[in-house]
Amino acid sequence: MKNILALFDGISCGQVALNRAGVAFDTYYSSEIDAKCVEVTTANYPNTVHLGDVTQWKSWDISDIDLIMGGSPCQGFSFAGKQLNFNDPRSKLFFTMVDIINHFKPKYFLLENVVMKQSYQDIISQKLGVQPVLINSCDITPQNRRRLYWTNIPGFSAGPTPTNPILSTVLLPPSKVDPKYLITPAHQKRIDNSEDVKKGFTKVDPTKAVCMTARQFANWKGTYITTPKGLRKLTPVECERLQTLPDDYTSAVADCHRYRALGNGWTVDVISHIFSLIP
Repeated sequence: MKNILALFDGISCGQVALNRAGVAFDTYYSSEIDAKCVEVTTANYPNTVHLGDVTQWKSWDISDIDLIMGGSPCQGFSFAGKQLNFNDPRSKLFFTMVDIINHFKPKYFLLENVVMKQSYQDIISQKLGVQPVLINSCDITPQNRRRLYWTNIPGFSAGPTPTNPILSTVLLPPSKVDPKYLITPAHQKRIDNSEDVKKGFTKVDPTKAVCMTARQFANWKGTYITTPKGLRKLTPVECERLQTLPDDYTSAVADCHRYRALGNGWTVDVISHIFSLIP
């Protein structure tokens, strides 16, 4: 391939996936406005060409794009949010992605997004001209993460071969876990009194982790592990493993930024599987 254009690129999980799938390319263009995400990408892939804000795409001096990919902001579609659909200015950026695809006419495109109402899904499918494939990352990583994938890459109809790993396979040895990841008594009280446990947004010692989100570790939702000293959060490295990223991939930034970026990121091995089908 010649050039890759990644929209809403985050921490460049797509670039990891291309390399893992053995897909060679000349230039990787990244459009991302989060400075901390750009910092992570630059630390891992210093040759990345950063384009900035996707809404300024008409000023980009680029050409010969073979693949456009992106996970347009999902807040307006998510069942966990307010479901403002295309009235949410973030989710309306999907149409910007469509304009970019129509302009550059790449050989291939890939869109990832959350599971959503059928009416929203149908609009996206109509605009892209393909139907999505639903994949739960839990088939290949111990995290429940149901996502829709729209692509014109030929031969794609299902996810990778399931291996069904359990959470214990990605946990660090207790001696490698910093005590700072233990939760406070106040945090424990919030968990005990939260309806999120009943709803499944919070789990303790599960076989599969709760789906990571950008805000999961800013509050008491998420996955917790029992230790002799009390409950602890998953560490950033463990979250990287849930997204099938290399250990310490996000270590260029502080933990709070690592958690947010990982929650917004892709399960790399799912994307790598899709890219492995590129002729």
